[in-house]
Amino acid sequence: MGTAGRGRLVVALMCGAVLALTGCESSSEGSATPATPSVAPEVPSGFEPCTDIPQAVLDSEGLRSSRPDDSSAGGGIKWNGCMWVITDGYTARIQTTNITLEMVKGKNFPEATEFTAGDRRAISTRQSTSHVEASCIVNVEMDGGSLEFGLTNPASNRKTGHLDTCELARNLAGKVAPSIPAGI
Repeated sequence: MGTAGRGRLVVALMCGAVLALTGCESSSEGSATPATPSVAPEVPSGFEPCTDIPQAVLDSEGLRSSRPDDSSAGGGIKWNGCMWVITDGYTARIQTTNITLEMVKGKNFPEATEFTAGDRRAISTRQSTSHVEASCIVNVEMDGGSLEFGLTNPASNRKTGHLDTCELARNLAGKVAPSIPAGI
């Protein structure tokens, strides 16, 4: 799959995550009303994925071609960060977001795995229904949201396609999380 195809796949997966984070909940009168999760008005500050990830971490993974990747969705959900690729390997979006770990856990995504990245709480989930094994989202706790790692890793990728996408995402999060300043 070419870089453009991977980009479209990642966008589709992120849109699926956004749709999954919106939904309905019951009101006290029994009628369905749109869910309005309490979200911070902005993404967490104090860590900029595009510039604050140590180059040694990017080099250890073989991540290249950083490009800005900011977006927003209904309900005030926002992402700010960058996207990197490994030639013939996975694509990673690393973004600060105002999506909290509690919001992710509340959606009961398949294969939700809580773990620690550095000294921070984190969760990995499979949020795509069409490319289950090829994608994984990891959220690492930050004040007012999280640092989100969205990996896309189709089986056709020679370097990483045979590896578990969530394991790759958890490994990458574990390398990046220690560079997030304390108190953020």
